[in-house]
Amino acid sequence: MPAPIQTLTLADARRVIAAGEAKAAEIGVTYNLAVADAGGNLVAHVRMDGAWLGSIDISIHKAWTARAFDMSTEDLAKMAQSGKPLFGIDSTNRHKVVIFGGGVPIKAGETVIGAVGASGGTVDQDVEVAEAAAAALAKA
Repeated sequence: MPAPIQTLTLADARRVIAAGEAKAAEIGVTYNLAVADAGGNLVAHVRMDGAWLGSIDISIHKAWTARAFDMSTEDLAKMAQSGKPLFGIDSTNRHKVVIFGGGVPIKAGETVIGAVGASGGTVDQDVEVAEAAAAALAKA
């Protein structure tokens, strides 16, 4: 019998999204928020009223990237610059890899159980919203 895998549930994803929406409202920017499970699969996505259509895929890909590499997309971006060891990584995986901030892994202890992606503002705002969203489970 396969061992059970610790992963995010839909209820978890809803809490993460609610926290992201609250932070987005606080900073006055509409957002696309995506939550992926431990396998990198989309669990939930929300596009706040007025959020950019172009940010739908970006938020989903940020969540996938954060889970696929078990690090924030902000940290991955630093290693993907010209002359760095992961330069060009954004052209792999059918161009799903996002190398700018706004994707954050979600952990239970040291185990990555999913990720959140936020897109709609500046990169700094995306990081702020994604981190606030991910922190929702730490408070649960």
